Amino acid sequence: MVAEQHLGGADQLVKSRRLVDVGRHRRLPGAERPSATSRSPIVSVRLSSAGTVTGLPYHDLMAFDLPKTLSPSKVSTFTDCALSFRFSAVERLPEPPSIAAERGTLVHRALEHLYVLTPSDRTPDAAAACLDQAALEAWDDPDVQALGLDDAGKATFQAEAAEMTQRIFMLEDPTRVNAVGLELRMETELAGTRLRGIIDRLELTTDGELVVTDYKTGRPPSERYEQSKLGGVHLYSLLCERVLGRRPARVQLLFLGKNPQAIIATPSEQSTKGLERRVGAIWTAVVRACEHEDFRPKPGPLCNWCAFAKYCPTQGGDPAQAAVELGSKPTRPS
Repeated sequence: MVAEQHLGGADQLVKSRRLVDVGRHRRLPGAERPSATSRSPIVSVRLSSAGTVTGLPYHDLMAFDLPKTLSPSKVSTFTDCALSFRFSAVERLPEPPSIAAERGTLVHRALEHLYVLTPSDRTPDAAAACLDQAALEAWDDPDVQALGLDDAGKATFQAEAAEMTQRIFMLEDPTRVNAVGLELRMETELAGTRLRGIIDRLELTTDGELVVTDYKTGRPPSERYEQSKLGGVHLYSLLCERVLGRRPARVQLLFLGKNPQAIIATPSEQSTKGLERRVGAIWTAVVRACEHEDFRPKPGPLCNWCAFAKYCPTQGGDPAQAAVELGSKPTRPS
């Protein structure tokens, strides 16, 4: 089984982004099967021209096609603003690249290179070399090129990413991390949909426990918002439990901005069950929104960073114009 190959220790560390699919390998006890909704059941009938009664599939009644999967980022987007979710996850409209997002991608790539190394080789100098390697790859990326950075802008972009990469040493000792999965894809069935995620790093402690780590390059949240920020890594923990059959002992967010900080939590039976119910409720809300074309905006501070703000009714925009003007993103293979 693919998943088991990620748990054999550092000598079996996997660098490639390989899909671990519980549906193809095994089903854990209690894992839910797809609901009737996900199978497009017949929910109404109509009379055909020949006078026979034919079934009308559920998806034909919907204003929008359902997204094929949910992910931690999609769950967060739907919770923050259903209209933004419609634009990004349902209509799959492209968003312009930003310096912050592309810089974060560069830092993630550098840390992936770092944790591929033998633990004893994970030094600050090695991290700097990994950042340089990742930067060379980044300059060929169309999204980075679209930023239009001149030589000075490129230097600043790389220098800021280098500082963030070095801050990992302020939060942990990389030589003591037994990374058994990097950029690890996992997918499972939950509440009638496919829950999918990519874990930045999965490690195995000396006690044989799993730890999920997610890198963040933005500012850490205030204590008031810590729990909401942990939602993504708790979903990764749920994926691990469903796919690997083991609940991680710890999940953590490592913030690498100017105020480096680690936020750590311990998943429990209660929190896991609550998360499963929450995902189910969110998916039900997504289905209802797609059926009735009812994606309501939620005005707030996040509107200042929304790529679709000009199409929002609260800003005097027309949501229908977004697809006309922006088109849709090309479909990527699963």
